[in-house]
Amino acid sequence: MGSLTNHQNQHDNKSTEQPHVAVIMVPFPAQGHLNQLMQLSCLITSYDIPVYYVGSAIHNRQAKVRINGLSPHDIAKIHFHDLPTPSFASPPPNPNSSNKFPAQLQPAWDATLGLRQPVATYLRDMSSKANRVVVIHDPMMAVVVQDVVSIHNAESYVFNCISAFCQFSFNCENKGIPFPIELPKELPSIEGCLSDEVQSIVALQMEPLNYRAGDIHNTCRLIEAPYLDLLAREDETGNRKRWAIGPILPTKLSLANKSSDGKLKCLEWLDKQEAKSVIYVSFGTTTSLSDEQIEELALGLEQSKQRFLWALRDADKGNVFDGEVRRVKLPEGFEERVKEMGIVVRDWAPQPEILAHPSTGGFMSHCGWNSCIESITMGVPIAAWPMHSDQPRNTMLVTDILKIGLVVREWTQREELVKASTIENVVRRLMASEEGNEIRKRAEELGATVRQATEEGGVSRVELDSFIAHITRDNDLLARTTSLGSSSQTSVV
Repeated sequence: MGSLTNHQNQHDNKSTEQPHVAVIMVPFPAQGHLNQLMQLSCLITSYDIPVYYVGSAIHNRQAKVRINGLSPHDIAKIHFHDLPTPSFASPPPNPNSSNKFPAQLQPAWDATLGLRQPVATYLRDMSSKANRVVVIHDPMMAVVVQDVVSIHNAESYVFNCISAFCQFSFNCENKGIPFPIELPKELPSIEGCLSDEVQSIVALQMEPLNYRAGDIHNTCRLIEAPYLDLLAREDETGNRKRWAIGPILPTKLSLANKSSDGKLKCLEWLDKQEAKSVIYVSFGTTTSLSDEQIEELALGLEQSKQRFLWALRDADKGNVFDGEVRRVKLPEGFEERVKEMGIVVRDWAPQPEILAHPSTGGFMSHCGWNSCIESITMGVPIAAWPMHSDQPRNTMLVTDILKIGLVVREWTQREELVKASTIENVVRRLMASEEGNEIRKRAEELGATVRQATEEGGVSRVELDSFIAHITRDNDLLARTTSLGSSSQTSVV
């Protein structure tokens, strides 16, 4: 939705006039959540609405330094507010744990749960400076923003950072009811997805979530209409609005990710490769693989004889700026042996730019929703290797429902070592077979459809305009979006 930056006049930060509406973002402090609310902040500022991004100084800094294809010009429009946050431990991840859930982030999350009072104070202060305060928060922050209900000119909306399919399936499980739509196979078990501590945090949100005025989803009706409809039917109040505005990442990516001598080395390397010839390998910011698994992955990539770009980093700590990070060892001589066919990136990789590059033809991924929606948008098929949380069910959506990917390792085998031969086989199937070509073709067609949804008149753009019209009470814009919405595209699911 990069074109939205031209939608309105630039916001004048020097304006002293009281804003009609002030939007306050309250993200959950994990990279995938911070990132999505940064993307949404940029979209909303393009409508000349002031946005205030609220969190600890550490996590606000993290959000700013990892802007992933966003324009620094757009980031400069966002007002960041650092909340006084209790200090927290920042232990390293445990790469040898059989459960891949990022338990090392728990102290940071516990500290964040103590922010209710400073958030309430900030919201009350902002309510005196704007005609209306609109709070957009992560579902995991409902308990922190719950005092919005006591502020006369404030309202809150949940921004859902996971797929509608995943969200609805979890809701069914919590209620003990079967999934109402026939699925290609049984849903992956929730066992092993979340820690007990995080499930306790989820439980804390249940009552405060009732205070929200509506829901925003980083997904598109063209791929998830059935599940969005099911979520809407679940609303017991019957009056909460719901907007599917995704993908919210810019489709015209910023060229800001430059090294001192120009383009990043990994993008320069991609420039020299043939179209659709490279598989990008990354497991996000919350997964640490054991040395043994990394060795098998390295050998599998080498034996596949396919070109690859591997982003090899350890999982984040609660404070990503705190101390040393484990430097993962690769098999002896590996990088020298594969230098003609692959490259290993140990720094922060510009994932959206990599996926958008014409040389990228596949993505081996943990299937976090950020990665899935980026890959779907760029038309890149996925080799799915889920690790925790919503990832097993996102894998099912990608591989069994949308049919734009292959499974590397089934969720039932999550505690087993994935052998080099398995990795080699999946990479070859995706990158160098007729089966892979068919999957890639479907992914490219779906990507084109989803990108079109974010353009003027597209279904996601109409829903974004509708949300903006709703929070600004702009009746003219609301009338236009209602008219356009009645002729929206139909789902491809």
